[in-house]
Amino acid sequence: MKLKINRNAAKVLKEMLNSPEAEGKKIRVVITQNHGNHGHYDVILDTPAEHDEIVATDKDIDVLLDSREPLLDGVWIQYFHVPQPGFFITNPSTGFLEK
Repeated sequence: MKLKINRNAAKVLKEMLNSPEAEGKKIRVVITQNHGNHGHYDVILDTPAEHDEIVATDKDIDVLLDSREPLLDGVWIQYFHVPQPGFFITNPSTGFLEK
């Protein structure tokens, strides 16, 4: 599975990983709503599960992706400060929706 993270997102994700509640956890991308050919995505802190693939990124962040979910392959995690701060998670190969 593949995954990209922009610099702004990497900074915010590293802050999440350095929080007390992140001890022993990794970043996970989840699909909050599945519409067949695209999904709504979110990022959470979680521990690895049986069907997870741990994807290493060029930003030194390991991300958990459920290998059974094809909509997760190729996601791009971005973080923007304007018009309001927040993650914008897309999958260019399947369509996209923001967090």
